[in-house]
Amino acid sequence: MRATFPKSEKLCGQLAVDHLYKNGKRFVVWPLRVTYIPVATPPTQVLVWAPKSLFKHATDRNRLRRQMREAYRLNKQILAPADTCFQIAFNYIDKKQVSFPLIDKAVRKALHRLIEDKG
Repeated sequence: MRATFPKSEKLCGQLAVDHLYKNGKRFVVWPLRVTYIPVATPPTQVLVWAPKSLFKHATDRNRLRRQMREAYRLNKQILAPADTCFQIAFNYIDKKQVSFPLIDKAVRKALHRLIEDKG
């Protein structure tokens, strides 16, 4: 599996996002809240989000989103053995910015938990 993050793996569209947040399951791996739903069609799609209410400057939100995307891109091979594809939302919920190694560790834990739950 190539460590890329193409457009096909990005969750877009208001209907898809609304469906995910309405019907998805949630868990927290600090500093992230993960919302997910199993889907039948590949590939696994991901949404990253940092709230404006916690980070007023766009540069801060962009940095957090970039770090979450990079952590997912580097660790998405964890989901490869799973038979199920997912739609996943990573929401940053901490009030302070944390370093990339902490975000990377949280994303890895979240992906392992998705494999365990399998929907």
